[in-house]
Amino acid sequence: MHSNDFDIDTALQAAQALQKVLAARTHKKKIWGQEIVVPGQLGEALKLPTLISQLSSKVGKRREKGLEQFRELWDTLSEATRQEVLHAIGWYDPEDLDWEDKRSNRRPSLPGED
Repeated sequence: MHSNDFDIDTALQAAQALQKVLAARTHKKKIWGQEIVVPGQLGEALKLPTLISQLSSKVGKRREKGLEQFRELWDTLSEATRQEVLHAIGWYDPEDLDWEDKRSNRRPSLPGED
């Protein structure tokens, strides 16, 4: 999925999923000689809480600014991280599916669209 394929709703869902994916990544850190596992903090470093706030704002200009920032961020993510996020929001590419797969003839519906 390219960054231009996102609208405000899908960008918001993807940003929330990205925040969860990055928070699930942990690393070990030694504090006072004891090794502890620390949750990932890359989401905060990328200012995802602010970005999510902008995307869910009631002000149109703020949402558009958030969408633009998310598109810029999306282009910088690794392919593996992008695939994790797309899997988390339930997105798939119909062209990659087998002919027999019932989903192959339509675009996926996003969670909450049903």
